Amino acid sequence: MDIQQISDQLEITALLHRYCRAVDSRDLDLWLTVFTEDAHVDYTAAPAGAAGTRDEIAEWLRTSLALLPMSQHFVTNIEIDLDGDAATVRAMFYNPLQLPGVEGPSFCGGCYHHQVVRTPDGWRSRDLREEMVWFDNNPFAAA
Repeated sequence: MDIQQISDQLEITALLHRYCRAVDSRDLDLWLTVFTEDAHVDYTAAPAGAAGTRDEIAEWLRTSLALLPMSQHFVTNIEIDLDGDAATVRAMFYNPLQLPGVEGPSFCGGCYHHQVVRTPDGWRSRDLREEMVWFDNNPFAAA
C-alpha cells in the first residue's frame, strides 16, 4: 500500500464513524455530509424500513429516530476495495437500541454496503444498502 491508499482507507473509515455518530446523535445535518447529493440509501432490511434518495431518507430518519429512546451503532470489520476515486465498502455493524413500547433493549447486527466516491469535500457514499443479518427482541418478527 502506498501513502495515498493508506490515507484513503483512513478517510473512508472516518466517514463510517461519522455516519454512526450522526445516526446516534440524531444529527441529520451531519448525516447528510456522509452522502453525495444524488445518493441512494436503502434501509428496507430494517423493520418498517425505507429506500430512496439521500434527502427522502433524511426525512424518514428524522421521524423514525425520534421514536427511539436510544440507539448506539458500532461499525467494525471494515473492508475497502479501492479503485482510483471510487471504492466498494463492506462493514459489519452491531446496534443496541430501545424500541418504543418494547420491554428491554433490542439488538441487531448486519453489514453496511457502501459505494463511495472521492469528491472535492472528501470521500462520500453514493449508495448505501443495509443488510440485516440478525435481530434480537424484534417486535416486528413473526411469532
